[in-house]
Amino acid sequence: MKNRPIIGITMGDPVGVGPEIACAALAREEVYALCRPLVLGDLNVLSLAAERMKLSLSFRKAPSPDQGQYVHGQVDVAHLSDLDAGLLIAGAPSKKTGRAMVRYILTAIDWALEKKIHAVTTGPIHKGAMNAAGYHYNGHTELFAERTRTKEYVMMLAGTRLRVVLVTIHMPLCQVPTMITEEKIATVVRITEKSLRERFGIERPRLAVAALNPHAGEEGIFGDEEERVIRPAVRKIRQDGLSVSGPWPADTLFYHAVKGGFDAVVCMYHDQGLIPFKLLHFEDGVNTTLGLPIIRTSVDHGTAYDIAYTGQAQPGSLLAAIRMAAEQARIMHDLG
Repeated sequence: MKNRPIIGITMGDPVGVGPEIACAALAREEVYALCRPLVLGDLNVLSLAAERMKLSLSFRKAPSPDQGQYVHGQVDVAHLSDLDAGLLIAGAPSKKTGRAMVRYILTAIDWALEKKIHAVTTGPIHKGAMNAAGYHYNGHTELFAERTRTKEYVMMLAGTRLRVVLVTIHMPLCQVPTMITEEKIATVVRITEKSLRERFGIERPRLAVAALNPHAGEEGIFGDEEERVIRPAVRKIRQDGLSVSGPWPADTLFYHAVKGGFDAVVCMYHDQGLIPFKLLHFEDGVNTTLGLPIIRTSVDHGTAYDIAYTGQAQPGSLLAAIRMAAEQARIMHDLG
């Protein structure tokens, strides 16, 4: 039992697909071989989701991680809200559901900081619902960073074939060139390299840095960010002994990364990394936040309001996120 890490799984938005994928994932015996899963959410909503999906699951309240029994077929739930499941409308969030959604996350973060759980895996949330409930963040990542008092962090999208990290995340494309600096690139590379060693067990990670412009600027014809910012950053990082190279033209870089040439690709902006990543890992991709003092993995999809409570949602990304959280926990907490 002690060799299986306790993973706190937040239910996500109560009116999205979060409750369904949580039930579908925990209906699989393999999850209990990997970890001790504890859902932070609403027992009423989870019970309704399981009923509609015709899953043979029972649910029991576990007010704290040490009170879970962690037996397949019986889902342990930290019951943190008491929503009337029968009155919820799929795809129609309210301030009440938004507040509940955030409470699951904040409790999971606090329990991880207190070492009551080994890692957090988050279900999908709706940013608009979070803001409407009074929590003004761009998403999970910023909430985790503030709660853990982390100033420097990196968003990684990880799958079995490709890992990408982002220098800039959610911003208009026209602002990206002004936000790329030598210092920012170096920070992302260093956090990523350290995390690949300490959390993924890669002894000497190989990182590739993508160019911003077509053909890596073509010697300044298509832009000068490569020669003015990106290449000097890579040169300085290499002086510290890190295995990093670039800037590589993005139109060929991902081919070589998928073939095993690199352990991660450092991308300059959101879609540069997420388009190739989601092409390969649309159903099983994982979002993990590097640089935090706790382990956090997440599904790489949204609330999917259009298919919520229809039984169409697939748990592949959540299963992969739970698996990655358990693997990182075993390495970081030396669980064997």
